[in-house]
Amino acid sequence: MTYMLNNLDEAVDRKFLVTKPMKAQAEPGSIIHVLDVKDRKKDGYLVEYRVTDVGKGYSFRDYAAKFNSVKDFCNWARPDNFIARHYEAFDLKEIQNYIKVTDRSFITSGLPIVVVLALALFALGFLVIKGVAGIIIAAVGTVIVFAGVSWFLRWQKSRVKLNLYSKISSDWGVQFK
Repeated sequence: MTYMLNNLDEAVDRKFLVTKPMKAQAEPGSIIHVLDVKDRKKDGYLVEYRVTDVGKGYSFRDYAAKFNSVKDFCNWARPDNFIARHYEAFDLKEIQNYIKVTDRSFITSGLPIVVVLALALFALGFLVIKGVAGIIIAAVGTVIVFAGVSWFLRWQKSRVKLNLYSKISSDWGVQFK
């Protein structure tokens, strides 16, 4: 939770759990350990970090990234990309569930449900109710199903995040619930 950083030196020796793929750097489930921060006055900050791939037998690679300000670093290490600092408080099942829920999109998880239920509603409308009334009821039902599935997926994602963030923040005396 890098939004609490005042300067980049506070990020040194912190470990972050990656929750979203980072282009050519880290996969979800990897751990990023900030090794060093060098202040280059006019050029900004050079942050050296190590990516540890837990799923690949704890192999690691070192990287360096340039940031113009603390704000740029915090944007890179925002809570949606990482679970910061107290990730040791989570068990593997919680981490995997968090990654699964945050990586899920409406197209991959909600759309198949909407399509199946819409087909069932239209089949019901054509076979049971017949006529214009059946089509109208099926169309309204499809809109309701779409709204319900969208709401459920957003609710589930926020619930999982809230549970994990509240578990992290309890160490800081902050409660989200």
